[in-house]
Amino acid sequence: MNTLTILRKELNSYFRSPIAYGVMFFFAVIAGYFFYVYTVSFVQYSIQSSMTGQSAPMSVNDQMIRPLLSNLAVIGLFFIPIITMRLFAEEKRSGTFELLATSPVRDMEIILGKWLAAVVLYAAMLGISLVSMATLFAYGKPDWRPLLVGYLGLLLQGGCLLAIGTYISSCTRNQIVAAVGTFSVLLMLWVIDWVGSFQDTPLAKATAYLSVTQHFDSFSKGVLDAKDILYYASMIFIGLFLTARSLESLRWRA
Repeated sequence: MNTLTILRKELNSYFRSPIAYGVMFFFAVIAGYFFYVYTVSFVQYSIQSSMTGQSAPMSVNDQMIRPLLSNLAVIGLFFIPIITMRLFAEEKRSGTFELLATSPVRDMEIILGKWLAAVVLYAAMLGISLVSMATLFAYGKPDWRPLLVGYLGLLLQGGCLLAIGTYISSCTRNQIVAAVGTFSVLLMLWVIDWVGSFQDTPLAKATAYLSVTQHFDSFSKGVLDAKDILYYASMIFIGLFLTARSLESLRWRA
């Protein structure tokens, strides 16, 4: 019950400020641009194929939906630090964290409430992009199952990155520092699989396994893989666990 109270409080604070409306608006604009580009490219390629007599089948899922989902993941990389930067940093800066810490609410209830609010906002952003996807079903016949799996992957990946951002926000009282620190860590997790592309050692493979993009590939193809779900669930747990330890440290020092 306390978690739901914190969740509602955080959502209210998001939507009472320009943060929620700003990230949703710019996410929608950028996602809409990519949708337009891929749609125009797909239509032009279809026309050229018909004019040259090529009969190769064209898949909306492979040529439009899959790259679009990958681009949505990249866009989220830039907006997630904005969502998480204020979760704890703002509470510390304004002095309201002390009141929250002394209230009869457990640390994990606070953490879950704030993290879930960030996940809800991120899910709302993804929901906006579904409006564009719906037009594909109005004028074509794409397979809805890979699309559903792809959005599940986006939500899991977002939850993982938001958990990491929540922890970093709990480590500082400066929102800019929280945003920059979160983006730096997320970018490292994004490109860390490059190590495995030019090295074949066990260490390089183990390092590449930590990449969030490597575990999203199967989702973008419409494939549910237990190891990828386990990876994202584990990263969410680690992020929230570290946040709990960070709050515990703050209580101890106080």
